[in-house]
Amino acid sequence: MPYLLNNSNSNRPPLKHTTLIQAVDYLDICIATQVLTVIKNSQCLKQYAISTAKNGAGEQRGSACTPRGWHCIRAKIGAQQLINSVFIGRRPTGEIYSPELGKQFPERDWILSRILWLCGLEPNINRYGKVDSTWRYIYIHGTPDELMDGTPQSHGCVRMHNQDLLELFASIPIRFKVYIHE
Repeated sequence: MPYLLNNSNSNRPPLKHTTLIQAVDYLDICIATQVLTVIKNSQCLKQYAISTAKNGAGEQRGSACTPRGWHCIRAKIGAQQLINSVFIGRRPTGEIYSPELGKQFPERDWILSRILWLCGLEPNINRYGKVDSTWRYIYIHGTPDELMDGTPQSHGCVRMHNQDLLELFASIPIRFKVYIHE
């Protein structure tokens, strides 16, 4: 099923080029409902609770917002790590998250278990320059399960329950399409 991206939302900058994305298999991330839906063969297979940015939707570097539009999975990181493994800079630290570790380091933005690193597919919307999702380090990643309360709380990434992320990570390949919208 093709999706023609037009910019009907006036909060987004106008598209410089019309982008046509052919996608029957993709992840649909809805910021408004805080739900990630796995679509395969144009059918809804599974839905997961997520947490997107506390600052809402936006594409600018430094905004701490969740970027909209078409993306793909650029890299899958952490396949051999234990659940609740802690990552800093996309590297495992050797720590396993626990509530006690969370109390010891309350300022950390916890990235746990696995990382699905996103790459924008729309030039000047979420790719290149000051709107590049890859170089904003936008991921789908695990977070402490006790912090998943159904509200937007991230610094721009898409947070998931760790067990849900393990299941999702195993079910999709690199280059899998991702559509993020309000």
